Amino acid sequence: MTVDAYRFGSITIDGRDHSRDVLIFPDREVRSPWWRRQGHSLGLEDLDAILEDPPEILVIGTGYYGNMDVPDKTVQGLRERGIQPRTARTSDAVAELNRLQQQAASVAAALHLTC
Repeated sequence: MTVDAYRFGSITIDGRDHSRDVLIFPDREVRSPWWRRQGHSLGLEDLDAILEDPPEILVIGTGYYGNMDVPDKTVQGLRERGIQPRTARTSDAVAELNRLQQQAASVAAALHLTC
């Protein structure tokens, strides 16, 4: 699975365009749309599908401008479950995801495409 392109509000994954936020699972399944209960704040409950089979690393894209908040309690909750969170603006998160998928066995992503 490769993210081919990302721009505000749009992402292309393996040649398929998505215009809604996405979850990418370690088995390369892509789920879109992905919604958060509090819009621009990421809670553990927003990652239930990812947490069913926790990856080693979760790449979190906080949006084009980085406006999605990832509270400390969410980061701590991920770490307590043995998941290494990597948080960055979505353009940087996409680059990190593509790099990590070549190196790590179990990588997932939660990518906010706007804001």
